[in-house]
Amino acid sequence: MSIREENEFWSNTFEGEDLAGEKLSSKVFENCTFIGCNFSETIFSRCQFVDCEFSKCNLSLTKMDYSKFSDVVFRDSKTVGIDWSKVAWPRPIFSAPIQFYDCLMNDSSFYGLSLPDLLMESCVARGVDFRSGDFSNANFKSTDFGRSLFADTNLTGADFSNATDFDIDIFNNDLKKARFDRFEAIRLLGSLEIELV
Repeated sequence: MSIREENEFWSNTFEGEDLAGEKLSSKVFENCTFIGCNFSETIFSRCQFVDCEFSKCNLSLTKMDYSKFSDVVFRDSKTVGIDWSKVAWPRPIFSAPIQFYDCLMNDSSFYGLSLPDLLMESCVARGVDFRSGDFSNANFKSTDFGRSLFADTNLTGADFSNATDFDIDIFNNDLKKARFDRFEAIRLLGSLEIELV
């Protein structure tokens, strides 16, 4: 069954597909698994992904133009440079419809999104834009946030256990009941302009 020729897929496993730089429009994937596929610079235009998993896939610089996601897991994959604000998110969102485990997510954007309960565990998320978003009760455990942007961001109840290299201004973000490791929490003092001795 070819992704290029068919439009609807149920319970299919796609392994080693190479669709780099191609455009896929109005495709529906339900309960599908993608293993070791190359979707770098692919354009997913108005596609739907429901109960799907991407494992060891390359989705770098993929465009998600008005595509929909529901219960989609990205595992050990590259999702570098994706603008997630272009996704057609459901309204309202009670729990984030996407999860990331062990992914490389550098230079992506979640700007202005409301994705409570987002799961981003053991990822490298350097240079990612979280400004003006709602990520309350998110699971950010063991994730590297070097150069990532947090401003006017709701991080209420978010779990940053074992997360590293974050720069979060405590005056410009909502951090009530957020969890941080003691030693990494010292990074939160950076906005106070104090000297630690």
